[in-house]
Amino acid sequence: MNPICELFGIRYPIVQGGMVWCSGWRLAAAVSNAGGLGLLGAGSMHPDTLREHLRKLKSATSAPFGVNLPLMYPQMEELLQILVEEEVKIVFTSAGSPKKWTEWLHSHGMKVAHVVSSSTFARKATEAGVDAVVAEGFEAGGHNGREETTTLCLVPAVRKATHLPLLAAGGIATGAAWYATQALGADGVQIGSRFALTQESSAAEAFKMRCLQLAEGDTRLLLKRLSPTRLVANAFRTQVEEAEERGASVEELRELLGRGRAKKGIFEGNLDEGELEIGQAAALLQGRPIEPVAEVMAELLEEYRHTARQMADNIL
Repeated sequence: MNPICELFGIRYPIVQGGMVWCSGWRLAAAVSNAGGLGLLGAGSMHPDTLREHLRKLKSATSAPFGVNLPLMYPQMEELLQILVEEEVKIVFTSAGSPKKWTEWLHSHGMKVAHVVSSSTFARKATEAGVDAVVAEGFEAGGHNGREETTTLCLVPAVRKATHLPLLAAGGIATGAAWYATQALGADGVQIGSRFALTQESSAAEAFKMRCLQLAEGDTRLLLKRLSPTRLVANAFRTQVEEAEERGASVEELRELLGRGRAKKGIFEGNLDEGELEIGQAAALLQGRPIEPVAEVMAELLEEYRHTARQMADNIL
C-alpha cells in the first residue's frame, strides 16, 4: 500500500495545501470527500475561526482531514488546545522547527507532517520524530524557503536524507507532475495552487480569475529578507520591487507589508493593493474555468494513469 495512504487513511496520496485565505472547511471537505487529504489553513484563522471551521468540516465529511499549523503563530498554545478539544488527528506543521511540538502532538494522538525546503531541514524533522515530510520546492506559491531549490532537485535530495513517507510540493498541478515526483522518490504530492483556484476555495473570485490568466513568468519570489513570498504582478508588488531595489531595510519592508495585506488580495479580491500569492504552476492553468474539486481530482487521477501508461510504452 502507498505509504502516504496508509499513514493518513486516505484513498489517493494527494494532500491539499493548507493555504492562507484559501483553505477553509469547504475546500478541505471537498478534497477529503474525493479521496485525498484536505487541510484547513490555520495560518489565516483566529482561534474562534479555527474552531468554527473544524466543526463545519467535521459535519461535512467523515473522511480523514488535517490542519496546517505555522509554528510561528502568536497564539500557538491556544490553537493547539483547540486541536485537542476538536479531536484533530493530523497536523501539518510549517514555518519553524518541529522539535518543540511534535512530541506533544503525538502525545495527544496526532500524526505530524512537516514542510521543509532543504535536505538539512528534512534530517532535522526526522530527528524531531515527525511521521512524514513535505519537500516544497521554489516553484510554490505563498511563503517559500530561502534556499530557492526547485522541486526537481529538492525531492531526490530529501529522499536521500530521510526514510519517512515523503510528499512533494511546489509546481505540481497535473497528474504528469505527480507521476514525475514519484519517479524522483516521493510517495505522494501536496498540491496548493490548483486547489486554491477551485470553486470550493475561500479565495475571492476576482483573485481566482486573475490567477487563471497568468502566463509564464508572471509570478516572482520577493521579500527574501523578510519572508520569501511568490507574488503576482500588481501595484503592491511594484512597490515591493522598488523598495528592494533601493535597499530597503527589513523594518521598511515589514511596514510596507503591513497587516492584512494577503487577506486584502486573496480573500477580499483587491487586485491592486493586495498581496497576491500563487505558485508558478498557475501558468499551466491559463484560460481554464474555476472548477469544482471533484473534477480536479478526477482529472489528476486520469492524467496520472495516462502518464503511467505512456511511460510504460516508452521503456527502452
